[in-house]
Amino acid sequence: MSYLVPPSLPTGRSRPKAVNPDVANAAAASFAVLEAQLGYLSEADIDMVRKAYKFADEAHLGQLRKSGEPYITHPIAVAGLCTEWRLDAQALAAALLHDAMEDCGVTKIELIERFGSPVAELVDGLTKLDKLEFNTREENQAESFRKMLLAMARDVRVILIKLADRSHNMRTMSDMPRSKWARIASETLEIYAPIAHRLGLNQIYRELQDLSFKHLLPWRYAVLTKAVSRARNRRRDLIQKVQADIEAVFAQAKIEVRINGREKTLYSIYKKMDEKNLSFAQVTDIYGFRVIVPSVIDCYTALGWLHQIYKPVPGKFKDHIAIAKVNGYQSLHTTLVGPSGVNVEFQMRTESMHLVAESGVAAHWLYKEHETASAQSERLGTQWLQSLLDIQTETRDAAEFWDHVKVDLFPDAVYVFTPKSQIMALPRGATVVDFAYAIHSRVGDHAMAARINGDQVPLRTELKNGDVIEVITAPISAPNPAWLGFVRTGRARSKIRHHLKTMAQTESVGLGEKLLAQSLRAEGIDKLPPDDEPNQALWEKLLRFTGNKNRQDLLMDIGLGKRIATIVAKRLAALLSEAGQKPDALLMTRERFTAHESISQGSITLDGSENASVIYSRCCRPLPGDEIVGYLGRGEALAVHTQDCATARKLEHKDRERFIGVEWSDEMTRSFEASINVTVVNGKGVLARVAGALASAETDIMHVDMGQETPQDTVELKFLIALRDTAHLDQVLRHLKRTPSVILATRQTNKGNFPA
Repeated sequence: MSYLVPPSLPTGRSRPKAVNPDVANAAAASFAVLEAQLGYLSEADIDMVRKAYKFADEAHLGQLRKSGEPYITHPIAVAGLCTEWRLDAQALAAALLHDAMEDCGVTKIELIERFGSPVAELVDGLTKLDKLEFNTREENQAESFRKMLLAMARDVRVILIKLADRSHNMRTMSDMPRSKWARIASETLEIYAPIAHRLGLNQIYRELQDLSFKHLLPWRYAVLTKAVSRARNRRRDLIQKVQADIEAVFAQAKIEVRINGREKTLYSIYKKMDEKNLSFAQVTDIYGFRVIVPSVIDCYTALGWLHQIYKPVPGKFKDHIAIAKVNGYQSLHTTLVGPSGVNVEFQMRTESMHLVAESGVAAHWLYKEHETASAQSERLGTQWLQSLLDIQTETRDAAEFWDHVKVDLFPDAVYVFTPKSQIMALPRGATVVDFAYAIHSRVGDHAMAARINGDQVPLRTELKNGDVIEVITAPISAPNPAWLGFVRTGRARSKIRHHLKTMAQTESVGLGEKLLAQSLRAEGIDKLPPDDEPNQALWEKLLRFTGNKNRQDLLMDIGLGKRIATIVAKRLAALLSEAGQKPDALLMTRERFTAHESISQGSITLDGSENASVIYSRCCRPLPGDEIVGYLGRGEALAVHTQDCATARKLEHKDRERFIGVEWSDEMTRSFEASINVTVVNGKGVLARVAGALASAETDIMHVDMGQETPQDTVELKFLIALRDTAHLDQVLRHLKRTPSVILATRQTNKGNFPA
């Protein structure tokens, strides 16, 4: 048995004996330093790494780090960290060359010719994009992360090299200007450490957290380092007593174990103190033990023996073997009350679990002889990495992609079950909709209702550990924009946004086709020419005129207001005339002069089913029965206003050609919102009476505003209500006027004053 309490990170105060800096730099920059760590590679592989070193050394010749060392010492250190994971020769070559493209002007083609395509792809995935391509630093950073994460999804060695690179930069941060510490440390803490944790790289995760803490809050780091050191000295006897007790009990049980000491990282101690408002003395679980045993059964046996000698703390037992964490971590956790009432945490795991717990995906290369660890490490990252590719197919915008990915980087998870008892891990705070999309995008798109543990629940319900969820779907159901307000996973968010965008584009194509057909009727042509072989040349000529790629793009542009249907229709009518199709004079006269004479395009019939392609403006909130007009903004949906709306009249004065005629259908498919003002005599129960009157008039209250005024004899209440049409509005106002305490009830309008 061995026992080791890992030392805390160096504070940087103690210095080695002075040596000649030139000699030290030459030693650090030589290949011999790295070659000593390459014993696990073949001679051919070592030769490939040597060639990469020589190429990188020449490329970085004359470049120095902030410390004054030759720049090549950094790639050597990064490659050295990669050898600790026993990465292959391609990865080590990429580690040595990782800055060659960015800092030395080396091209990807040159790397392919010298080292092969796999090495060049790895280096390309690690290379930041040219900053001149982007408007802001944030935009550039988002695109760089997107590129790196997608390269990582294709080959996980990209992120292992990147984390080694970031680790060495953090270890040597003291050489950087202090003004850069906060930005780099924050980025490491918010992005790279969570990625390391998500992929099970716990050793590097803990180190990145502590190094970020050291440079982000140096004073607090120093104070906490001293406090931990003092506590370690005070509790040495207690730890030795616990170790002696557990060694004795396992010897008695004849269980072969290896015991490692575990000390909580400084950052996790600080975070616990900060979040729970504790003093250092109140943090009792600074020390713990890892008990590594031969088999899974031994884990549970060891747990039983430990509970015989120390009492367990209620609620502090977790079985991460039966239900592994989302990053593949497996162990039994229990917290026991040790000598002197001090809480001590124990973790029981097998050797292969320990390898995965410490090295995550890197266990695949590090311990290939342990097949269980290798298989586990391959599985643990697969699901998340695949989800990155799924999100990318739905999201082309870099900032939006990064926004989706960030929500998946936090380690807390809930574990839930499908009706067939399949277990699924989702981020804490995930809802039924997240669960539906985790099963399949079609399940999410058509989710209509859900049952949790047999009870009917809303789709926005947050999931809890152990819930059994059944999602009820319907072909007519579709994603709701409101879902974006509560979904937690990047996959769900990207799928919903993609569906809504696609739906809006499809509707815009339909609207554009309607507008163009109606404008063409005004030119005397009864219908649009079909998109078939005989009319192909005609459409190609029209597309050359408009500059669109295809017919669908043209119709979408018309539907979105980017092109005016009248102008396109006139050009199309001219082309048809050239082809021999003459306009119908009677149709032209009827379409142009029978209705909507003041509007430049034909009219559209609205029934409330238009979704994203039509917006009913909030300034005047039109209702069926109102006289209405439609404004086709540039790149926006068709905005419907009442004819006397002040906003519409201003727009018509400036941009008349963008107005089209709109009219209500005889049958509407939904209700519409309207604002009403109700002046009442202030008194007890008056709001309840007004609400009752609205209910009796068969309307729903969407929102009520009572203002912030001091109490007076009369009060104006503002309601947003759902109505069928203007006749329904009149009925509601009559009900209100007959209600006791109501002085006045009127519809809120946006008529205003505008010169004709």
